[in-house]
Amino acid sequence: MATPRPLQEPTFLILTALAREPLHGYGVISDVAALSGGRLALRPGTLYGALDRLTDEELVEPDREEVVEGRLRRYYRLTDAGRSVLAAETERLRRNVEAATQRLKARPTGTLPAAGSTTHGPAGRPGPAVWPVPRPTGGPA
Repeated sequence: MATPRPLQEPTFLILTALAREPLHGYGVISDVAALSGGRLALRPGTLYGALDRLTDEELVEPDREEVVEGRLRRYYRLTDAGRSVLAAETERLRRNVEAATQRLKARPTGTLPAAGSTTHGPAGRPGPAVWPVPRPTGGPA
């Protein structure tokens, strides 16, 4: 089985918003904003395009419809497949966070390796611990 590709942040947050209970569009928009600390503000067109795609992928499905103040409100829910994809992505992100946390703890705060140090270079191989700084090309130096 192929490894699923990582979810884009808006997709991850939409699935996360629907993980607890079915929500209508405005509820999803509000939850995504709250989950992202206000960094991600989905527009209705973007949300409904994403919900259509996620429905086609069978990760979400319509739950019910109701009329509120003369307007149709459609609720969406996470499918079992959507829950599995969200759980797998959450585990992938958890492992990445754990790896980054361990790397950050491995080096004392504020210390940099000495120039020419041979502790660990790229990919953990012996070599210079300082990464080369790429220089722009094609223009004045």
